Amino acid sequence: MKKKKLFFLTFCLIFTFLITFCTSIYAQENNFGKSKSLFWEKVQFGGGLGLGFGNNYTNITVAPSGIYNFNDYFSAGLGLQYSYVKQKNFYQSNIYGGSIIGLFNPIEQIQLSAELEQLRVNTTYDEYYGNFSDNFWNTALFLGIGYRTENITLGVRYNILYKENQGVYADAFMPFVRVYF
Repeated sequence: MKKKKLFFLTFCLIFTFLITFCTSIYAQENNFGKSKSLFWEKVQFGGGLGLGFGNNYTNITVAPSGIYNFNDYFSAGLGLQYSYVKQKNFYQSNIYGGSIIGLFNPIEQIQLSAELEQLRVNTTYDEYYGNFSDNFWNTALFLGIGYRTENITLGVRYNILYKENQGVYADAFMPFVRVYF
């Protein structure tokens, strides 16, 4: 008799649990028609991909980024970057880091930008040059202006922290293409 009562109570408990659980699953299935939250509607993703190949030279860059549009005028975001650069019989370099970017659109077609970039550079030189390595941090602060059409911006930016013959970049001015979806 005790076994039957225990079985009956267990059955009732499991049945009640399943009914409650199944109801909540069914309720979740009805929410498929909801739109994204307001936060994600203002987020855009983009970035850059660079490939450079030549005689004895390779350069591969991947740079994803994302921005949040506060309104029609201001956006801010974060970016990551990784580059592999090799010149045969000379050196090999891995460059990686991140950036913080702020965008201002005074009118729809013009985009002003400020970007702080911090990169770690790890370079090894071949035996002929002494088989040594050079590891350092490179900081850049870019101010830029570009022409914007829909989600593409073409422009130029200037590194105000640029020092000749130091760091990653060969020149303070750099053209850019910025795409966000």
